[in-house]
Amino acid sequence: MASTHLRYTPAMHDVARSIHIEGHFQATETVRDVVIGLSDGLTVPFALAAGLSGAVASSHIVVLAGLAEIAAGSIAMGLGGYLAARGDAEHYASERLREEREIVERVRDEEEEIYEIFEQYSVDRHAATPVLEALKRNPQAWVNFMMRFELGLEEPASGRAYSSASTIAASYVAGGFVPLLPYFFVTDNFLALKLSIVITLLALTLFGALKGRLVGTGALRSALQTVTIGGIAASAAYGLARLLNMAH
Repeated sequence: MASTHLRYTPAMHDVARSIHIEGHFQATETVRDVVIGLSDGLTVPFALAAGLSGAVASSHIVVLAGLAEIAAGSIAMGLGGYLAARGDAEHYASERLREEREIVERVRDEEEEIYEIFEQYSVDRHAATPVLEALKRNPQAWVNFMMRFELGLEEPASGRAYSSASTIAASYVAGGFVPLLPYFFVTDNFLALKLSIVITLLALTLFGALKGRLVGTGALRSALQTVTIGGIAASAAYGLARLLNMAH
């Protein structure tokens, strides 16, 4: 049997060069949950520890209060993420049922909506008609098209509510322990506060820079924003605690 050899020709080289692989970031929802949990976990216990440091002399009290806040905050944040994700899923399901009814009961209206969608992209009715006819032959695809391009809704991933809750809660706990670390090992409250400020601001900087790189907003800009928000929150809490302590 004669062997067949595949020759690499210039035409094949052109085809290979024309292949385009897009590097879009895919884990947007997970990153959003981590950002929500970690940013609050870093700033809220940090602000609490700074505020208590201005009112009490015992680092033990700061640690206990900080741990209680981390526990309560992680539960509250996780529950909020769960309810938000469940709300998104229920909203998507109800809108999908409505679209499934409308493509049966209000066919003409739905057809006009298809044309209107394509008009937004400068596609005239004549060019859009074959696409409409293809969608009408596949009702599920028609519904999917309307959900995405008319309503701007994407189907939530299965188990999204639970994964969102756990991710936000775990990120909150991880962030919350950072500003409390010095209070575990240093008895001098003021020294522990200074160490907490340094550690937390460094963590906020790294977190902000990483977030900026992941979402494409710029590492430096994101880092500055994160540090500024955390610093303002801690300064406000510390100043308020000092004023209340002096008033008493």
